[in-house]
Amino acid sequence: MITTDLELCNQADYILSIAPQRDTKAIADRVIAAATNPDFEKRNNPLYFLDLNAVSPRTAREAYEHFATSAPNVKVIDGGIVGGPPKLKGDGSWYCPDFVVSGPVRLHEAQPGGEHLARILNVKHINDTIGSASGLKMCYAAIHKGFTALATQSLTAAHNLGVMSELQECLQDSPMLGPYLNQMVPVMPPKAYRWVQEMDEIAQTFEDDGMFSPEESIFRPIGREYEFIANHTELGKEQTDDRQRGKTAEDVAALLSDGLKKRKLKAE
Repeated sequence: MITTDLELCNQADYILSIAPQRDTKAIADRVIAAATNPDFEKRNNPLYFLDLNAVSPRTAREAYEHFATSAPNVKVIDGGIVGGPPKLKGDGSWYCPDFVVSGPVRLHEAQPGGEHLARILNVKHINDTIGSASGLKMCYAAIHKGFTALATQSLTAAHNLGVMSELQECLQDSPMLGPYLNQMVPVMPPKAYRWVQEMDEIAQTFEDDGMFSPEESIFRPIGREYEFIANHTELGKEQTDDRQRGKTAEDVAALLSDGLKKRKLKAE
């Protein structure tokens, strides 16, 4: 049984970092501390660190430089996961999200077993630039999670106006928009707490690399919406594997409305 970071780094060939944004730097620091420990064993092949967190290109570049300066014996691959979790499809095959990666180190060339690991993870190396894979992840997440936030606000306003059923009727005229909205909004509540800082990372991406001004960036307010859902509504108590409430778009809107009303009453 592995009980310390040093034991893990001595025994592992690859470390995959997939965590909430608030923990990503601490994880990198722990790996660096282990890799620079006098008891870190000499290796024939380097230790590979796959930074697969949903962070901005700037954050990815800073992590890469941190390793390059402090623990150059660890090879870093910038990456991100694009798509939902793996699931069994009706035909018996598995859906697997894309693991997009970038940087000068190519996983499929790594030893031992890099080619096999890349195939299992469905890895797609897009270019040799650190930050490109993280940036692609941010752009994808902006569309997916930004739309979910917009849809949640629209549904909640419709609920408060008493026109929810009419809105749903209007959405039925759109063969893509309605089904997507009604699928994604109920999936969101257990994940809202993880999306708070991710929205800030998206905002940083669009400001640093997209060249939008802070006044034009819309994702910091979206982060505040997810923060409110996670911390000030009953939706924030939901667990992915044990759903009790918010399993329909209508119930998400109703519970968010309850939280907003309580906030208003408290302010008064």
